[in-house]
Amino acid sequence: MFNKAKFKAKVIEKGLTMEYIAHKLGINQATLYRKMNGSSDFFRSEIQKLCVLLDITNPIEIFFE
Repeated sequence: MFNKAKFKAKVIEKGLTMEYIAHKLGINQATLYRKMNGSSDFFRSEIQKLCVLLDITNPIEIFFE
């Protein structure tokens, strides 16, 4: 299950916005929020991009907890 709190903490830690994250993933903000709320799943390629963008070393803690 996606850990929304840890994801948001990483975004804040890096000084980024959800708008920027969505842009980098090539999706709109509404789609990003759907994925964050569990209505839709993150694709593997999106998780890989987020790990690089947010310097996530253990994606299991955020995406598969």
